[in-house]
This record gives sequence, C-alpha cells and structure tokens, in this order.
Amino acid sequence: MPGYRIKVETIAIGGNNFVIRSLLDREQFADPLGAAERLGISSAAWPLFGQVWPSARVLAAAMLDFDIAGKRILELGSGLALASLVIHRRHGDITASDHHPLAQAFLIENLRLNDMLPLKYAAGDWSQENAALGVFDLIIGSDVLYDRQQPAILAAFIDRHSAPGVEVVIVDPDRGNRADFCQQMSVRGYLHTSLKAASRQASGERYKGRFLKFRRSDR
Repeated sequence: MPGYRIKVETIAIGGNNFVIRSLLDREQFADPLGAAERLGISSAAWPLFGQVWPSARVLAAAMLDFDIAGKRILELGSGLALASLVIHRRHGDITASDHHPLAQAFLIENLRLNDMLPLKYAAGDWSQENAALGVFDLIIGSDVLYDRQQPAILAAFIDRHSAPGVEVVIVDPDRGNRADFCQQMSVRGYLHTSLKAASRQASGERYKGRFLKFRRSDR
C-alpha cells in the first residue's frame, strides 16, 4: 500500500474525455521517507498536487484550441497536468513541471490510462537555477499564486525561461496575489491583460477567476 488512497474518474474537457487518477481527497498524506518534507512541502500542502482544481479545468479547456503550432510549451506547477494532457493529445511540444515528488508518477499513470505516449516532465523549484530546462515560447499555469512569496519567485523563473516572443497564460482564481504578480512581471518588461474567465465549474457554478496573459514589451 502506498499510504494514500486514490480515485479514478473521467473528466470531460470540451467534449474530450480524460481518465484521471487523483488522490481521493485533501485528507491524504504519505511521506514515509521525508521526500516532501525535504522539499519544504508540509503535510497540509502535500495532497494539493493530487486534486483536479477548477482552475486546472479552465486552463485545460483553453488549451483545446489555443495556437500551439511550432511552440515549445511549459506547464508550471502542473499537479495532475490536465492542461498538459490536452496539449499532448494535440501533439504539442509540452513539458509538464512540478515540485511535488509524486507528480511525475501520477502523470505516468494518467498517460497510461489515456493510452498516450510518454510526455516530457521536469521536476524543480522555481527559486533554483535550472539552465538545462531551456526557454519556452508558451508558458502556462493554473492556481500558481497561492503564497505571498510566489509572485516575485515565479516572475523571475518565467523570465529566465522565456524565449523571444514568449506568451504567458496564467489562470488565477484570485487568491489575493494577482496584483503583486502582475507588478513583478511589469518591472521585468511584460505587458499584460486580465480577462474574466467565462467558464463554469463541474458543479455548474460560474468560475470567478481570471486569465492573466503576458507578453514581453520589447520583443
């Protein structure tokens, strides 16, 4: 037994079905070797990677018809990587990335459940240099501004890994750090737009977050 409980469900994204293995609920926790603790992931934060969040659904839906042709794409804090799976099914050049020690294992299993070929994955900490990761033409993420320290760290990471002409798309449920993140991106030379996400959650309730879109003003 892995020490945590899971569930498998079929999630519809714009009429496309994806079979997703996730943690049963937010009460799950198992870190017997201390791998997550060494990465600074608390027991409270541990299960968050393994949930299908509303923002992840919104981002995944947006990627169904987003222009990805010829672009090298990175999903930040991918968790269960629903948006990456959408892009991968469209044969896009996508790299999923996350800090959680179990994110890659769940991704591999979800690829298997959906009869998909392997997908590129990068583990890492946004605060650390990672020259081997390279640069990307499109950088996406959902619900990544969950901590007060996140805006500056994430903005610096994005800037380090942005190719000329980069597009950045972040779906934010408005946890309160959006303005700071936009300011951090602005001082690094990015212009941005903020649009309400005209989407509904699986429950039928309207999603109240926003799309944050950025481009470098000098590229």
